[in-house]
Order: sequence, then C-alpha cells, then structure tokens
Amino acid sequence: MSARISLQQRIDDYLAERRSLGFELRSRDTLLASFARYVAERHHRGPLTADLMTDWARQDKWHRDTPATWAARLAIVRHFARYLKQFEPDIEIPEEPVFGPERGRVAPHIFHEDEIVALLAAACRLDPKGSLRPVTYETLFGLMASTGLRVSEAIHLRDADVDLKHGMLTIRQTKFAKSRQLPIHPGTVAALKRYRRQRMQQVATSPDMSFLISSRGRRLGQPLGERQAHRVFNSLRDSLGWVNRGAHTAPRLHDLRHTFAVRRMMLWHAEGTDIDQMMLALSTYMGHAEIFYTYWYLTAVPELMALAGGKFERFADLAGDGNE
Repeated sequence: MSARISLQQRIDDYLAERRSLGFELRSRDTLLASFARYVAERHHRGPLTADLMTDWARQDKWHRDTPATWAARLAIVRHFARYLKQFEPDIEIPEEPVFGPERGRVAPHIFHEDEIVALLAAACRLDPKGSLRPVTYETLFGLMASTGLRVSEAIHLRDADVDLKHGMLTIRQTKFAKSRQLPIHPGTVAALKRYRRQRMQQVATSPDMSFLISSRGRRLGQPLGERQAHRVFNSLRDSLGWVNRGAHTAPRLHDLRHTFAVRRMMLWHAEGTDIDQMMLALSTYMGHAEIFYTYWYLTAVPELMALAGGKFERFADLAGDGNE
C-alpha cells in the first residue's frame, strides 16, 4: 500500500465512486472499514495479499462460522481489491471459490391474485376497528402490488407527491439517487382517493406531510415506519397460511414488487407485445439504474414459462413451415 495514501482513503474513494454511479452500499462502508482496521492491527506492510483477505473474511463478529457468510464478506473485499489494483498492481485478488461461490439469485414468492386479495382483506380487519390503521395498510399493500414500488418508496411519499387529478406519483431520490414520475391505473387512483378522504377526516393535512401515516398514539399523523410495515405484513402472512413458493424462508413484503414485474411480463406475453422493446419502459418505471436489475426481478414461474413456451412453439412451427 502506498505510504502516501492510506488504505482507508482508498476505501473512501472507492465508495464515493460507487455511490456516484447510483449504488447505495448500505453495509459495505462498515465492512471495508473493518478490513482496514484488521490490516492495521496486523501491522501489514506492502501489497495486500489473498491470505490477508481470506483471514479477515473469517473474522465474523457474529461468529456465524459459515462458509456462506465468509464468502459474502470475501466478495466485498474482492470487489474492492479489483478497484485497488489499478493503483496497486502488486496486490493479490483471492480466487472466488475459496469459500464457495457468492450467493446467487434466490427465487421470490410470486403472489397469486387471490393471495393479494386475501392480504388486502386481512389488512381491512386489523384493529382497532374504525381507525385509520386498517385502511392505511390496505392502501400500502395495494399500492405496492399495483405499482411495484419498493416499501421505502411507498412510505416516503409526501401528500404533494400523490397527484390524483392527473393519476401520477412522484418518487423522489430513491435507491439509485433518481426521481421519477409514475402514471397509475384508474383503479389505483380511486383507492388512493378513498384513503385520502378517510385520512383527512382524522388528521389535519398539509402538502409536506407523508401520504401514508401512522395512526397510533403520539405517532398519529407521523410517517408510517418501514419496520412496522414489515411486522404487520409478516403477521398477516402467517395468519393467512400461504404455501411458500419461493426460496426464502417465507413470502416477503418485497415479493409484491417481484410479482408486479412478473405479472407485467405475463400480460405482455399474452398480448404478443415486443418484450425486448418494453423491458426498458419497465426498467424506467421500476426505478432501476440499469436494465439488468429489472431482469433480476423476473422469475420463471410456471405461468410465464407456459406463455413463453407457447410463443416459442409457434415460432418453431413457422420456421418449420418455411423449411418444407
């Protein structure tokens, strides 16, 4: 490592560059700072080595002692090492399979329509009866299902961001540091109007207030909490007894976003739409910095594969006819 530029400074530069490209990097700064401290505590001099990085990867403070955890930690420092090599050509980059491959795609639970209907009905039955709480969660879950919003985007909507006259949402400075405007379906507009009317009956409103608000005790009128949204969803999910069709331990609130993307693809397949042309529109709507993030959301559910298979069979039949 150069005597003039510290390892921590290189880390700071790396993180700044990645964030400028739109990456959020929530935990990477903490882990790389831990790596820098580890290197200093070892009094290491000279180029970073693969052994140094793999030894650090095993120092999980939670003592989970699992190769999957070590692989995830090593992946972070490997990505940084590749960046650092342009300044320090002699550093070593560990081989990826040291602890096994990085964790790959984990299939989400893609909701059936009747499951979403049951979720919204269960939200309507939340206590206390007659309060704003049931309709707030019905609106949150319905909004996510109909627009594919991230939960953080939905709960950070301000009242002024919800333009129901023109059927438009403004999503501000989200995951990839971009703002965007989303047209919404007339049915979604009608549901949001009902919620706004009920909310105005209980809470004084202003353009800067959150659209979805908490209704309990001293938090009345305050922004809805993301953790609380997950807790309420998990409680309703458990009460509904769904069969988990994903690879996570249970269906997640975020799976509503995956479902939106997959259902949109199914509709386009059924309509014979040019999928390649529409993928860019879907990527923009979902707020992805690159189109490959959108492809990440798509899962080979049986319904989608049946539509795609049928399309391929028709193509194969036409190709065969042309060769006869």
